[in-house]
Amino acid sequence: MEEEREKMGRICVTGGTGYLGSWTVKRLLEDGYSVNTTVRMDPEGKRDISYLRNLPGASERLQIFDADLDRPGSFAPAIGGCVGVFHVAHPLDFDGKEAEEIKVKRTTSGTLGILQACLDSKTVRRVVYTSTSGAMAFNDKVTGSDIIDEDSWTDVDFVRRFSSYGGAYVVTKTLTERIAMEFAEKHGLDLVVVAPSWIHGPFICPRFPDSVYICMALILGDEKFYQSMTKTSLVHVDDVARAHIHLFHYPKAKGRYICSSADITMAKLHELLSTRYPQYSIPTADSLKDLAPIPFPRLSSKKLLETGFEYENGLEEMYDGAIESCKEKGLL
Repeated sequence: MEEEREKMGRICVTGGTGYLGSWTVKRLLEDGYSVNTTVRMDPEGKRDISYLRNLPGASERLQIFDADLDRPGSFAPAIGGCVGVFHVAHPLDFDGKEAEEIKVKRTTSGTLGILQACLDSKTVRRVVYTSTSGAMAFNDKVTGSDIIDEDSWTDVDFVRRFSSYGGAYVVTKTLTERIAMEFAEKHGLDLVVVAPSWIHGPFICPRFPDSVYICMALILGDEKFYQSMTKTSLVHVDDVARAHIHLFHYPKAKGRYICSSADITMAKLHELLSTRYPQYSIPTADSLKDLAPIPFPRLSSKKLLETGFEYENGLEEMYDGAIESCKEKGLL
């Protein structure tokens, strides 16, 4: 068994304390991999990362490194000796509390430092970079009735003009993805992009993940986020983690891959939640009917599915898992 694991090689996951990062570490350990993960530097030792250290297999096969996007060189020790890197780390400032230019500088310089460390390692065979479907969905040519694929790119100036919630996040992810792809092409680095829609489902991190909170808005009664769910797409966190692993191994993987399994409308979501979870005070259908749908296009996962990947979870599993995790952590 130990010999088999050695053949699998070690994978580095950046951003191990985040929602997707921690779940990807969990999934890799369950699949038998040895894992390095990075966490933001915590000189005072106040951050509790026991949820990572206590994962099954962690004591034997997980190594945790301090690293920070503000210090690009700090990722090199975690990447050295790894055969693959899943670059998941990204600051999730949907509220725009920090200036866009500061976020862009941090994420682009940090990402370039990580990619340079991958080149320098001489062991990394492929990098899987986590982008977002938001880097594809917003420009003046895309309408809410369109179905888009990986050829579509978000126009950052178009996003900036609207100053909408989460706009700075979309801009930052779009610019960072472009820079990462340009670097990889210039230096011959094998880089594949996973672009998920809203990631939803269970979570092991102690705080409420932003994307899960927004998807749970109708259950939580947070009217600020109702409109975000009027017309959009969701995907289960475990399917996103599995897509990273699948594309790392898929020999012909190249470019961008949309990862999204469920298109929803407010009517569809309301019917599911009010029927499946009658114990919660879901708003009435009449109270939601006047919400204007956000013109978000449908997403095609055709390219990912053609590699042989299969989604294993639907909306029911997403909400069942999220609700169970919220209960376990006293958030619901």
